[in-house]
This record gives sequence, structure tokens and C-alpha cells, in this order.
Amino acid sequence: MEILKRLAIVPVLFVIVSFGVFVLIDLAPGDVAVELAGQNATDADVERVRTDLGLDQPLLTRYGSWLGDAAQGDLGQSLTRNQGVGDLIGSKLEPTMSLAVLSLAIAGIFGGLLGLLAGVYRGRFPDRAVSIFASAGIAMPQFWVGLLLVSFFALDLAWLPATGYTPMSESITEWARHLILPTIALSWVSLAEVARHVRSASAEVLEKPHILTARAKGLGTATVVRRHVIRNAGIPVVTVLGTRIAQLLGGTVVIETVFGIQGLGTLTVQSVLSRDMPVILGVVALATAVVLVINLVVDLSYGLIDPRANA
Repeated sequence: MEILKRLAIVPVLFVIVSFGVFVLIDLAPGDVAVELAGQNATDADVERVRTDLGLDQPLLTRYGSWLGDAAQGDLGQSLTRNQGVGDLIGSKLEPTMSLAVLSLAIAGIFGGLLGLLAGVYRGRFPDRAVSIFASAGIAMPQFWVGLLLVSFFALDLAWLPATGYTPMSESITEWARHLILPTIALSWVSLAEVARHVRSASAEVLEKPHILTARAKGLGTATVVRRHVIRNAGIPVVTVLGTRIAQLLGGTVVIETVFGIQGLGTLTVQSVLSRDMPVILGVVALATAVVLVINLVVDLSYGLIDPRANA
């Protein structure tokens, strides 16, 4: 029943978010019809372009038309590019998805391991070291981390490329080399947050009476962590990654700009500057759908990680 309620609210949230973006774009200064008409265009030329694009219609009419087409899988035509929005987004999807998926994996795996290490050795050197690292990770902006990585590993040492992207279909090795630095920069904050939450969760579990009893019976630290701590630490990992997905998708805009990756983030920036509303709405629709689905999956995963979460 709870799942059905969450599924029912998805289209409502989608309409609210997409309509908000539609209004904000419409209120932004500038006129895309003027830009498309050209520098020497007359007022009549501008009006003709505006009519052809349907921009002379009321806002609610334009939004309703877009929403009806989007419900049928048609995201429309780009105003500034001679290409359908769906095809345009599809051509830019691989770099962004590769960057996002790898960043989530790094944040979950390494953040979880660092958090477990700090929780097991609470109050000792590993705990203090992880705490300092996590605090620094949260404090440092992603773009600044990216610039530091480029300066050291790409420019000074020349170990990795500073910019660009190679599709996986062309070369897996080059694909990985081009994604190492931007992935680290993008996952930096999420990794630090996962480490802090896992550290708190694991340290709390290790103080429970049944853990103390297990230790008294002679179970080693590795066994205690494997049997009792990892499952409890899994919930904060999933929670943090689920809540960070929206920020992570937003962070791709900055990271793709820093590393010269032509993905959805770069496409979004270009579309905002040119007021290409269909493309912006298409990207927002995709991002909204991804966030809503991920949040639903996160809620469902609690019961799989720890059945007591649904009790």
C-alpha cells in the first residue's frame, strides 16, 4: 500500500517541478525569438518566429501542450538546434551517466569502508584521520577539488588527461583515464558524508549489549563487523546516496565544465543561456524522474538491508 501511495505521488511531483521550471524560464530576461530571428531582423520577422514556435500563446497553454506531448514520450524540438530533444539528450547521456554512476560507487564503497574503519577504531588514530578527511571533504567545493586534481595529476605529473571524454565503445582504457579525475571531484562530498554517517552508525552498534556479549564469547573484530555492523551501516550508506543523487546530478554541471566534458551538464548550461526551453524541460524531466525513482528504490531497500526497518 505504501508503495502505491509513493507511485501515485510521482506524477504530481513531476508536474510541480516541471511547471516551476517552465515559469522560471519564462520570467527570465531575454527573448529567444529575437535571437533566432537574427541581428538584422525586423519586428515582423521576430513576431513570425515567435508565432512559428508557439511563443505567442499563453504560458498555461504552452505548458499544457508540452506536458501532453511529454506524457506520450515526445519532448519536442530544440529551439536553437535542428534536433529533437530526446535525440539530443540521448547523445549527451553517456558521459553524465558514467560520471554519476562511478561517483556513487566510489562514495558508497570507499565512504563505507572509511566509516567502518573509524567506527571500529573509535577514539584512536584511524578515527581521527577519517574525521579530519571527512570534514575537509565537506568543506571543499567540488570545482576547487577538480581544479587541484587537474593542476597536480594532469598538468604537473601528466599522468591523466585534463579535459575531454572518450566513449566506452571506443576505448575502455581511455574512457577510464578521462573519468578518474572528474569522478573523484564529483564524489568527494558524498564520500565524506557517507564516511561520517557510517562511522556514527557503526560506533553506535558496537556499543550495543549483544555486541559486547559477542565479544565476551570470543568473537573477533572482523567477525563482529561482518555479522552485526555491516548490515546496520548499510542503511546510512543507502540513505546518504539517495539524498545526494539530486546534488550529484547538479554537480555534474560544474564538473563537466571544469573538465570539458560534453554531457548533460554542459548541454543544460548552453540551453539556459540560449533560453532553449524544450531542452531545459527535457533535462529537468529526466533528472526529476531519476531522483524520484532512486528515492523509491532507497525506501524499498531498507527492508532488504535490515528487515527491522519495516517493523
